[in-house]
Amino acid sequence: VDEKHLNPNKVVHGAVLFAMADTGMGAAVHPTLAAGELCATVEIKINYFKPVHAGELVCTTTLVNRGKTLANLDAVIHCGESLVAKANGTYAIFRPSAPRG
Repeated sequence: VDEKHLNPNKVVHGAVLFAMADTGMGAAVHPTLAAGELCATVEIKINYFKPVHAGELVCTTTLVNRGKTLANLDAVIHCGESLVAKANGTYAIFRPSAPRG
């Protein structure tokens, strides 16, 4: 955690934890994609459990389900031994359409 990650209350901003979860879950979907497939975030729900003032944040993701067009994942974020946030995300899996025009 750096000073730039803190909000005016000197606590890691929730958006930092949200971005970690979204990035981690998106990265976990990526190896499941076939050639030409992409993924995009559809929805994320996150719970914040403890404030973080300093330390190293670690995000761990688990693929819950991978269907043809949707994937669902869990992410947990720890600071040391403390669970500080947990998220669940749904990601669309698609092939980009040909450009029009």
